Amino acid sequence: MSGKAKDILKMDLYGLLDVENTATSKEIKKAYRQKALTCHPDKNPDNPKAVELFYQLSQALEVLTDAAAKAAYDKICAAKKQAEERTRKLDDKRKKVKLDLESREQQAEAHYQEEVQITRTLEEEITRLREEGSRQLEEEQRLIREQIQREREAQQQQTGDGHSGVERCFKSIVTPKLKLKWKCKKDDETNGGYSQDILFTLLQKYGDVSNVIVSSKKRGSAVVEFATVRAAELAAKNEIGLSKNPLKISWLEGQSEVIAPASQPGQFLSSQGAMANERDYESVVMMRMRQAAERQKLIEQMQRDDDDEAAAS
Repeated sequence: MSGKAKDILKMDLYGLLDVENTATSKEIKKAYRQKALTCHPDKNPDNPKAVELFYQLSQALEVLTDAAAKAAYDKICAAKKQAEERTRKLDDKRKKVKLDLESREQQAEAHYQEEVQITRTLEEEITRLREEGSRQLEEEQRLIREQIQREREAQQQQTGDGHSGVERCFKSIVTPKLKLKWKCKKDDETNGGYSQDILFTLLQKYGDVSNVIVSSKKRGSAVVEFATVRAAELAAKNEIGLSKNPLKISWLEGQSEVIAPASQPGQFLSSQGAMANERDYESVVMMRMRQAAERQKLIEQMQRDDDDEAAAS
C-alpha cells in the first residue's frame, strides 16, 4: 500500500466534506466547493493549516467522485468499522468476563470467610464442651470421693471400733505430710506452673490442708501438711496435678500411724470426768505444740537441703 493510500485511509473523507456515505457525486461536488471557498490558501494567507485542509478536501473530492476508488474506500471503511465493532464487542465480553470473575472471587471470599467463622465457632464450642466436661468430671469425682468417705465412716461406726472422740484426736500425733515434686527449669519464673495457691486449690478438695511450703531455692518441690491422715491418703492416691506437668507425690511422714486405743474404751469418760477432760485438754495442747515444732523443723531442714544442693551445683 502506497503512502498516499495510507494517508487517505487515515482521514474521514465524508467527514471532511460533511456529507453522508450515501451522498451522490453531485452532492459531494457541491460540498467540496463550499468547503474549498472557506479554506482556500488565497483567502487565508496567514493560516498554514488552510493549505493542508485544502489539500485534504481535494483528495476527498478525487476519491469520492471516482466510482471505483469510492467503492474501494467504502469497502475498507466498512471492514475497519466491522473490526472496530468486533473489538468493541470483544472488549465488552472481556469486561463482562472480568466482572464475572471479580464477582465469583468476591463470592468465593465471602464463602471462605463464612467457613472460617463456622470453623472458629465450632472450635470454640468444642473447647467450651471440653472445659464444661472437665468441670463436670471433677465435680462427679469429688462427689464420688465424698460418698466413699461417708460409706467408710458409716462402716466404721457399724463395726463399733470403740474409739472415743478424744482417742481420735490422738490417732496421728505426727502430722501427715506429703512431698511433691514436678518438672521445672532453673530459669522458669512460673515454677513449672505451680504456686502455693495452686497447690492449695488442687489438694484442699481431699480435706483440710494445714500448710503448703513451696521451696524457694529448690524449684519443683514442695511439702504439704494435711489435718488428717485420710485427706493425705486420698491426695497421695488420686491427685495428678496439672496435665502438662504432673505431680510426683510421696509420703514424708505420718502415714497411717495410729496410737493404740486405750485398753478400756471408757476410761476417758470415767466417773472422774473433770480430771479426764483436763488431761485431754493438756494432751491436745501438747500435741499442737509438737506439730508446730515439727513444722518449723521441717522448714529448716528444707532450707538446709536447698543450701546443700545449691553448693553442690
